[in-house]
Amino acid sequence: MQVKEAKIQVPRGSEPHPRFPSPLPPHPLTQANWLPRAAQVSATADPRRGVRRTPKPNVEGAPHPRSAKRVLQTGISCKQDISFCQTDHKGLEVSLLSLRLPASPSPALSAPLSLRAGRDGSGGDTALCQGYQQAQGPQLLRASGAPPGHGLPGPHRAQGTGSYGEEDRGGGIRLEYALFLCPTGPLLDKLQEFWRESKRQCAKNRAHEVFPHITLCDFFTCEDQKVECLYEALKRAGDRSLGAFPAAVPLVLHSSVSYLGFFVNDGPADIIREFAVMFATEASVLADCTVKPCTKQLHLTLAHKFYPHHQRTLEQLARAVHPGHSCQWTAALYSRDMRFVHYQTLRVLFQYKPQNVDELTLSPGDHIFVDPTQQEEASEGWVIGISQRTGCRGFLPENYTERASECDTWVKHRTYTFSRALDPGSRKDEASSRRNGEPHAPHTSRSASSLQSLQASILRRGVLVVRHGERVDQVFGKSWLQQCSTPDGKYYRPDLNFPRGLPRRSNGIKDFESDPPLSSCGIFQSRMAGEALLESGTSITSVFTSPALRCVQTAKHILEELKLEKKVKIRVEPGIFEWTKWEAGKTTPTLMTLEELKEANFNVSMDYRPAFPLASLLPAESYNDYVHRCAVSMEQIISTCPQDGGVTLIVGHGSALDSCTRPLLRLPPRDCADFGQLVRKIPFLGMCFCEENKEEGKWELVNPPVKTLTHGSNPAFNWRHWVQDN
Repeated sequence: MQVKEAKIQVPRGSEPHPRFPSPLPPHPLTQANWLPRAAQVSATADPRRGVRRTPKPNVEGAPHPRSAKRVLQTGISCKQDISFCQTDHKGLEVSLLSLRLPASPSPALSAPLSLRAGRDGSGGDTALCQGYQQAQGPQLLRASGAPPGHGLPGPHRAQGTGSYGEEDRGGGIRLEYALFLCPTGPLLDKLQEFWRESKRQCAKNRAHEVFPHITLCDFFTCEDQKVECLYEALKRAGDRSLGAFPAAVPLVLHSSVSYLGFFVNDGPADIIREFAVMFATEASVLADCTVKPCTKQLHLTLAHKFYPHHQRTLEQLARAVHPGHSCQWTAALYSRDMRFVHYQTLRVLFQYKPQNVDELTLSPGDHIFVDPTQQEEASEGWVIGISQRTGCRGFLPENYTERASECDTWVKHRTYTFSRALDPGSRKDEASSRRNGEPHAPHTSRSASSLQSLQASILRRGVLVVRHGERVDQVFGKSWLQQCSTPDGKYYRPDLNFPRGLPRRSNGIKDFESDPPLSSCGIFQSRMAGEALLESGTSITSVFTSPALRCVQTAKHILEELKLEKKVKIRVEPGIFEWTKWEAGKTTPTLMTLEELKEANFNVSMDYRPAFPLASLLPAESYNDYVHRCAVSMEQIISTCPQDGGVTLIVGHGSALDSCTRPLLRLPPRDCADFGQLVRKIPFLGMCFCEENKEEGKWELVNPPVKTLTHGSNPAFNWRHWVQDN
């Protein structure tokens, strides 16, 4: 870099500038802190030492972006000859003329991607417009089941790849895939508890980087357009191995100085290895890729590369994990970006707005890839990383992040659950096993003890309590009905989040004011929950709902995704209706009768006799009356459900997650004030899952079978206002 002319003017009697250590700093050419960002890159061997001051979050956890300012801001507008002059609020003027910059930008500068908005409204462009980096487009679509190249902008249609700015130009993202055998259910809960306690007591070790698993096939590459063939390979291999797959996988604890884990016994291990070989063979034929199945000792790692003095503590924690816990094993196909295999992964905790052109925008939950070997240009407290969300490369304050696990950025594509509760012929074109139909007879070649073990793992009773989806009045306010009805009382759809139509009611549209339906987003939420339950292999055997329309709708859409809408009837139980004190008005809301629900195409049971008839609901009931009503209703629900296993789905209100589970857990009612505070924090489709422990004669609260649903708000938009403002 060559500087042709420079001058500095300081008014007399000026006070020290808050960003400089003395009233009269050295000449700008001798102190790198005074140079603009582009000039600092070449000014010294370690140009950023002492320049950046790491911003620190305040006491409430929010960031303090002003403390991140490190140098005078400059108006750089081109990459070659730059002339600028800036005066700050103290009257200090810095003037650098004809500053010659390098022809190519510094590698430290951010390289934001150009995300192209689609013209056809396709899924790939939608994902890009919602903030996903261009490089993630194909990966997201492949994981969602879309065909290769579907819904992607031009470059993706040809290559199926994206780029991270300059460094990936001319080459595409290379994903690599691996197949794991993963535990589910109570065994997974115990393993995750071991993960948490071992990390708390003995610090983090290599095993914490990945979820509990048994490796079946090492990471391998596959062409993007042939990824669908991997799904078919998984399904074929699973169907062929289903009959011989062990009902219970025996695990034996093994410990050494640097390793702790479970080994799989030879007999079942041979069957599992045969499945891995089948998948590798099918993948080679269908997807034309080379897959190396695991031929060594199959193992589930608990701890790896830990301090020797922690071995005894880890062994004690591991003995609390009984391999005999009921478990269904799932073969899961994952992918990762092979360019960042040896990078560290950081998770963003606080929002950060860049103060300089070479810094990253951070949002809570973002993942940042950091190469430890390329941090020479970063000053203390700062790191150089690549944002997974935006694809940009730049500086970020390290104390705004925490270390994440290696697998947090992996994508799960397909699963196959080894459950023989369904015939393989009933698996359509999805590669995951389902347990939601009628159970089929087990394979006759299995021993009696194996069958009993399988039955115990599948037929354990559970109760899943779910809050309904988003209600339309929650979005559009109490006057929502006036917004969507004509003067003659007919319904129309003024916004896409209003439902397409409303069921017919005997008293007309006015009854919806106290019994609102789901919004369009609420319907979508319900379907997502049902799809997730299907993929998890959860066996729903009976369904109970509150008589509120939004609850009955949520149950219907969940059952539709489970393919059970014609097999399982919805039993309406008024006893689990919302606490009537919270309902507006002095009378009980007018709810739809069973006949009206039947006419509206809801598959409700006309034979079920509820614990509390609809007419027994009293307005403004006391809290004690409400919790008593829920307890009595739960007692009847449990006595009505099948005693030999399966999951009972209860769709109610946010309050039901507390009032319907505490009686099962034999806990007293919560304090009324605490109850109100708790219920306000429960989101739509929030879940609580209780499982019966017959050995100990009690119900236990365990992890729900599916993940939570989180999304942001989307305010109303009027294009006329936008045109007028511009």
